[in-house]
Amino acid sequence: MAKLDETLTMLKELTDAKGIPANEKEPRQVMKSYIEPFADEVTTDRLGSLIAKKTGRADGPKIMIAGHLDEVGFMVTRIDDRGYLRFQTVGGWWSQVMLAQRVTIVTKKGEVTGVIGSKPPHVLSPDARKKPVDIKDMFIDIGASSREEAMEWGVLPGDQIVPYFEFTVMKNEKMLLAKAWDNRIGCAIAIDVLKRLKGADHPNIVYGVGTVQEEVGLRGAKTAAHTIKPDIAFGVDVGIAGDTPGITEKESTSKMGKGPQIILYDASMVSHKGLRDFVTNVADEAGIPYQFDALSGGGTDSGSIHLTANGVPALSITIATRYIHTHAAMLHRDDYENAVKLITEVIKRLDNETVQNITYD
Repeated sequence: MAKLDETLTMLKELTDAKGIPANEKEPRQVMKSYIEPFADEVTTDRLGSLIAKKTGRADGPKIMIAGHLDEVGFMVTRIDDRGYLRFQTVGGWWSQVMLAQRVTIVTKKGEVTGVIGSKPPHVLSPDARKKPVDIKDMFIDIGASSREEAMEWGVLPGDQIVPYFEFTVMKNEKMLLAKAWDNRIGCAIAIDVLKRLKGADHPNIVYGVGTVQEEVGLRGAKTAAHTIKPDIAFGVDVGIAGDTPGITEKESTSKMGKGPQIILYDASMVSHKGLRDFVTNVADEAGIPYQFDALSGGGTDSGSIHLTANGVPALSITIATRYIHTHAAMLHRDDYENAVKLITEVIKRLDNETVQNITYD
């Protein structure tokens, strides 16, 4: 594996951390350790979202940058007599990417390794063999011989189950493979924007936020936005990469390495046009590449944030990512770095007058 520089070390620690919705403590601690040196104060709301505040001008507008701490995973619902775990998906999963994958069960006594199993194809009828296995017919094998043994090891209903994958820098070192890019990359962007603003002049108050429970309904973004009451917000997340075989231009035109995605529309929000135009003008002026995308399904934390209180002009800025909601997703380092650069440049220009013009134009 290639030697990890400072940025890659942070990305590895963020993606290695285990945290499905409502179990975000570990990634929150990692994010806090990295963002604290660049913030005036770091707090946590009562649902668990991390809020790092950095003041440029105390009378300036409040700017929120939100990535979510949680990742898709599973939860133990029961242990059968023979020690197999039955489970619930937490967040969106496609059954075809799950079988035979390694997972980690996080218990009060430590971590237990498991593998997702099902009835073997050798005993199925020819017709059944052609069909995907239903998630309800899968189980997790931890090598236990009984319910009692599994419980002795600390396994209990309600324990989180997390995909297992080793952070990997690909042969092309710009390509990074890891679990939980959705959405530790957003958390990393929030960290690095605050880092770039250290010692810089910015006419506002910036909040770098790691939200909780995004994958089950954009929940933490709602409580964090109520706490902050932002004037402008950016949801930073992963988007769909359209450069793999089988995807048509009609489905997605986004390509990895061609810049962050400016989301025009998704199922949770129609992007604020004034903010979108402002951001793309800044990108053009600064020579930062970007690409547009629109999705008929899915959503980001912006969907919750823009409906807070009297409304918040919001925009989702995403990183084109392959194989999201699986054990291993891939993204391009340049897109991440350009997203950080773009958001930093935008924040430096968001003074009271500019925000008023964006909001009420």
